Amino acid sequence: MAEAVGTGKTVLVVDDHEPTRVTIARMLEAGGFTVRQATSADDALERLARESSEIDMVLSDVTMPGMSGIELQRRLRDANSQVPIIFITAHGDASLRDLAMKAGAAGFLNKPVRSDTLLKEIHAALENAARDRHPR
Repeated sequence: MAEAVGTGKTVLVVDDHEPTRVTIARMLEAGGFTVRQATSADDALERLARESSEIDMVLSDVTMPGMSGIELQRRLRDANSQVPIIFITAHGDASLRDLAMKAGAAGFLNKPVRSDTLLKEIHAALENAARDRHPR
């Protein structure tokens, strides 16, 4: 039997909307990923502080109460975090996408997103992150 794409990788899903967060978590688990969940950007920062060595990627909503996903990205970058971040949002436009990508986001997807598209983006981001950490 072939190994699942995400085997051995942990994704932190950050979304304040529980049904969306749970649906995305299930998609990722079906793709072989281990999933951690955070209900806000603040919650995500706390989890990353405690479990940074265990989390390989962050998948975050952009628009959340309190700190936005873009602010989460800025704080991670300011802390020199190497964890790639992909945004998934129902409120994305070209300027927001450009802002996130210029700040180093590994991807920016609009909701609803297909499972195969999401898994492909995450896999590519993880490969790129590994390549950046270990250039030939």
